[in-house]
Amino acid sequence: MSTRPLPPQTGHSPSVWPDGYGRRILDEVDSTNAEAARIAPDLSGPEWILGLKQNAGRGRRGRAWVMPSGNFAATLVLQPPGPQATWALRSFVAALALHDALVDVTGGPECFALKWPNDVLLNGGKLAGILLEGLGARHLAIGIGVNLADIPAGGELPEGALAPVSLLSGTGVTIAPETFLEYLAASYAERERELVTYGFAPIRAAWLERAARLGQEIVARTATSETRGLFDTIDEEGYLLLKTDSGPCRIAAADIYF
Repeated sequence: MSTRPLPPQTGHSPSVWPDGYGRRILDEVDSTNAEAARIAPDLSGPEWILGLKQNAGRGRRGRAWVMPSGNFAATLVLQPPGPQATWALRSFVAALALHDALVDVTGGPECFALKWPNDVLLNGGKLAGILLEGLGARHLAIGIGVNLADIPAGGELPEGALAPVSLLSGTGVTIAPETFLEYLAASYAERERELVTYGFAPIRAAWLERAARLGQEIVARTATSETRGLFDTIDEEGYLLLKTDSGPCRIAAADIYF
């Protein structure tokens, strides 16, 4: 597929770095989340870490995250206000910010969707993932991986798992990781302000507007159980609510299959 230039800007400005956010770009790193853990004690404010080459990336449940050249691997480390019990809501903030940035980059909102709890889909395939890790009592690391340029090579997908896709193959848009970080940092800062100012309600509503398979049957799997039901909503704590044959089911964490 031939590449095309970025479309006219549709929202957040990539040319203005958000006030109060630091930035460091590393040519190579084991894992941007690991780097976040190393630098967190010395930070005075939120900091973005971008790794142009990442050789020991991790996804959810300790899975390897393979990063071909030109793809995006970054972590935002910050000190969230409020109790630790609310920190997980940043998964939805980050997913919305990713969606915002991708729409700004491509000009095409119709091809992107959000998959609970922490994936971004492009034309039904997995484009991006988010990994939250607490770093002690004060800091949170929000790791974000996006297949900007290529699809990771890997083993056989679990049954029912979505195939990976890349931004380039799916939209024809090519963008450097450093440039994408500028879009993402701007959109994240705006969504974070929204959360801190107005609470989770507007974030929840915006996320649900972009949710994949809302109102449809899905399967939620954990290490010990599998629950099938209609995707009803997410609640005020970000839990997944399913309508099942045995009644409503509230799920804190699981892998979702369509």
